[in-house]
Amino acid sequence: MSKKARILVLALVGVLGLVWVFWATVGNNSGVDNKLISYQVVDPTLTTVDVAVTKDPPATARCALQAMNDSYAVVGFKVITIGPNGNGTGTDSGRTTTVRGELRTDSPAVTGLVQECWIVH
Repeated sequence: MSKKARILVLALVGVLGLVWVFWATVGNNSGVDNKLISYQVVDPTLTTVDVAVTKDPPATARCALQAMNDSYAVVGFKVITIGPNGNGTGTDSGRTTTVRGELRTDSPAVTGLVQECWIVH
């Protein structure tokens, strides 16, 4: 392979690497972040999950919540909707809202968690 061809191949690999890094950091962003605040196993049929959701105030997000048993099996599942916020709602000028989801469970849970959140288009 000639020196010119090697330089061209290396430049192409470099550009593809930069495109991948850009996609991984910016393009793969769902526009919403979540943080599990707490969960409580209320009784064998009910678990609550408190989550802080950060998004653009006018956006609507949904979050999938799960309750799991000691074998890591899902025993409760619910999708909650977080609507648009005004500037006075929540914290961070309306960007972060704390919500509670109540999950009915078909057997006793030992934990509650946020599976994922996404922006509704």
